[in-house]
Amino acid sequence: MLVAPIPDNDRERLAALREMLILDTPPEERLDKVVQFAAQEFDVPIALISLIDENRQWFKARVGLDACEAGRDISFCGHAILQPDIFVIPNSREDERFADNPLVTGPPHVIFYAGAPLAMPSGYVIGTLCLIDHTPRDLDVTELAILTSLRDLLVEELSKPAEAPHG
Repeated sequence: MLVAPIPDNDRERLAALREMLILDTPPEERLDKVVQFAAQEFDVPIALISLIDENRQWFKARVGLDACEAGRDISFCGHAILQPDIFVIPNSREDERFADNPLVTGPPHVIFYAGAPLAMPSGYVIGTLCLIDHTPRDLDVTELAILTSLRDLLVEELSKPAEAPHG
């Protein structure tokens, strides 16, 4: 297993993430709807908004996964935030970076992974919108375009302050 390298700007990236005051906050319907749509549109059992903190990935929104966080050192998203565009692993069992990763060899059995980096207006990538399947697959040009559009929508939503609860 290859642990994702820490980006040179990680201190600044983490500061930008923490300034958003989004880590460890309750679910938000506006974000939950995006991951629910992604799971249905791509017919995947797991879809997540994963925010990469110093030592963990924390799931702001999730479908198909009970866990609310995982270690950054074993995360696929830790690799995805280093990419300029969507990071796709068609079959993790055939990829030397991930074949012996505990997220592949055990639950949740991440075989297919696609992570769209969430690059905020500040320029810092705070996490990903990711799709996970238990079987190998790939994304075609249309699917990549849809995932890109969903990612762009999420960046726009995350750039807005959360609405105060009504009541």
